[in-house]
Amino acid sequence: MSTTLFLYIFVAAVMLYITTRFWLAHRQIRHVKAHRGAVPARFADRISLAAHQKAADYTIAKTELNIKEELFSTAVLIVLTLHGGIQWIANALRPHLDGLPYQLSLVVAVMVLSSILSLPFSLYRQFRLEERFGFNKMTLRLFFVDLIKGALLGALIGLPLLAAVLWLMAAAGQWWWFYAWLLWMGFNLLILVLYPTVIAPLFNKFEPLSDDNLKSRIDTLLNRCGFKAKGVFVMDGSKRSAHGNAYFTGFGAAKRIVFFDTLLSRLSPDEIEAVLAHELGHFKHRHIIKRIALTFVISLAGLALLGWLAGQTWFYQGLGVEPSLSERNDGLALILFFFVLPVFTFLLSPLESLASRKHEFEADAFAAEQTRADDLVNALVKLYEDNASTLTPDPLHSAFYDSHPPAALRIAKLDARTPHSQRLDFGKLGPQPA
Repeated sequence: MSTTLFLYIFVAAVMLYITTRFWLAHRQIRHVKAHRGAVPARFADRISLAAHQKAADYTIAKTELNIKEELFSTAVLIVLTLHGGIQWIANALRPHLDGLPYQLSLVVAVMVLSSILSLPFSLYRQFRLEERFGFNKMTLRLFFVDLIKGALLGALIGLPLLAAVLWLMAAAGQWWWFYAWLLWMGFNLLILVLYPTVIAPLFNKFEPLSDDNLKSRIDTLLNRCGFKAKGVFVMDGSKRSAHGNAYFTGFGAAKRIVFFDTLLSRLSPDEIEAVLAHELGHFKHRHIIKRIALTFVISLAGLALLGWLAGQTWFYQGLGVEPSLSERNDGLALILFFFVLPVFTFLLSPLESLASRKHEFEADAFAAEQTRADDLVNALVKLYEDNASTLTPDPLHSAFYDSHPPAALRIAKLDARTPHSQRLDFGKLGPQPA
């Protein structure tokens, strides 16, 4: 392929990428605004108009910020590639370093610059947008403490991995990408094991569930589903946000169940059990293992592609970088590949969302078999309300971005699994206390 042809392909891909994202954002904003005036009929007796409108306004605000950030990020991409930003950094470092130190420093310098440029958006999102809608519980000090901890942790575990990959690129011959893939797999599996007990506690406190009655119910459900865990823990999520959640973490014998304290304060024991049953559905259907396996397959294909592109002069020149003829260009290859990859793969996003939604439906179905479907419905409705999740997303925008099915479709499927005589009458239940 010629340099000019690849340049045209890249520019066309960037234009398609940003145009599509802008179009999808416009659709989302327009659709949510159009349905802001009335609660959908299925939720009319359960969600107040004020809560529905808050969710609409929150969704619109997030979407507007996301597209601004995406426009800025795309501009940064163009400046770093076609306008010579990466080339300038490489030229500044080359006289002072060579070999592996040069390659490592080049990648780190570009990563740090990208992180600094994105910092204002993170600050605005946390302290303006989330604050405006009542979700932010984080102080500015805690924000920067988390940032520093994350940077130090990234350096501690990320730099050795990056150095190892760069060394393999230089020393392992044409099959370096396969050995790098084996290293990447081992690293990810190790992180899955270490995350619950070593990494996560650096940022949050995890206390064993103290409610004996609830713990007994959970143990019964776990035994019934054949799930073994290291324990059930409550995380101080309210320290940072008012959003609620629950999740499994860890791998193999290190698995543990984590509830946000904000979630436990909002849901009844029946609803908590139903939410947990949903998460157990992911375990029962081996969704986590399937996702890990798919990630490894995709990463193998990606590294194989990188292994080929790293030897193509047009790949560098088409992205505004002049590769060295006397030294290796491994750092440049890594930077350019991972910078432009999202541009070329964005249109595949609906496939990922479709697979994720299929898993969510399967987990819902499992929860409906192990507990009462109406308990899960009630829990989901509370979570939609508490997290200000819009009940009326644009279908196409949702297909691209949302890993979970739209609320109306998800609850309709659960209602279909509940005998009519057992279905919740939202009108009789009335709004739940916060």
